[in-house]
Amino acid sequence: MSNLVTHIFEGYSNRRYDLEKKRIEDFIDQFFRFIFFLDYHRCSSELEIKDRIESFKTEFEFLLTSVSDKSTNPKMLTKELFSEFPQIYSKLELDARSALQSDPAAKSIEEVYYAYPGFYAVAIYRFAHALHQKGVELLPRIWTEFAHSKTGIDIHPGAEIGSHFFIDHGTGAVIGETTVIGNHVKIYQGVTLGALSVEKYPEQFKRHPTIEDQVTIYANATILGGETVIGKGSVVGGNVWLTESIEPYSMVYHKSQKVVKSSVTNEEPVYFII
Repeated sequence: MSNLVTHIFEGYSNRRYDLEKKRIEDFIDQFFRFIFFLDYHRCSSELEIKDRIESFKTEFEFLLTSVSDKSTNPKMLTKELFSEFPQIYSKLELDARSALQSDPAAKSIEEVYYAYPGFYAVAIYRFAHALHQKGVELLPRIWTEFAHSKTGIDIHPGAEIGSHFFIDHGTGAVIGETTVIGNHVKIYQGVTLGALSVEKYPEQFKRHPTIEDQVTIYANATILGGETVIGKGSVVGGNVWLTESIEPYSMVYHKSQKVVKSSVTNEEPVYFII
């Protein structure tokens, strides 16, 4: 036990950051709720909106300071990120519209904001990605893993995702760090956009696939490899496993063969070839 106590003490003494993980998670959740009108309190004026945004800026700068080294300027980064926020917000509105237009079950844009885990996960990803591009590592990872814990959707902040992106249902979806996704792409639950190997590669090595514009990927499909490209307008069916590229406007689907045992003879087993 004394060795364990010493080890834990050394860990606290030598840790790189002093931060409150829950405070980081609460920030992004509250910011999402505020910008998509989900707070119970209705802001009574534009001045109140501006004051709320300034309070978020102050909190964000504090959080950046808690994970920054001497080469980082939290005040400047905060200014840069919030200056880019209108563009991020516009892209999120397109994502929400895509959900509304793609899913027959969606009856209003408010329903997408309130109830769609895919939209929540993509919103957190877009904030995290903007920060990740500025060289901040820990904060974006905490944010996307927080969204992962709430939605079951795992999107690495390093992935590049175009506009009008929609994840339907979402649970179990995985999008790896070097994935590139075009515009008007729709994926379903259980889809994995992953690497062929779990070996440690250089940071910028392309390990995950590229999904071009207007592609639909159905439930539980697995697409692996940095050289794998799913061509524009293609449809990838459920349970498909792909490790090589497909041409634009292709359709790939899983075909199963089923042999059912006769009720007359009980000697032959049932075979399922998938």
